[in-house]
Amino acid sequence: KVQGGVTLRVLVGADGRAAQIHVARGIGYGLDERAIESVRGWKFAPARDAAKRSVPVWITIEVIFRLF
Repeated sequence: KVQGGVTLRVLVGADGRAAQIHVARGIGYGLDERAIESVRGWKFAPARDAAKRSVPVWITIEVIFRLF
């Protein structure tokens, strides 16, 4: 049984894709890499500035694992 969460810091680019991903808190067992692979494939709604232009922004994501 393995349970836990991997906390990632993700730079979401103006195109809505994950430009950079860093592990802020990992749990090991190869799950940190699995979390990165999963988030790399996600498409985000990009942040917008006051002029409604897409801008890059850092966000924090927690990926939860429950393996029985």
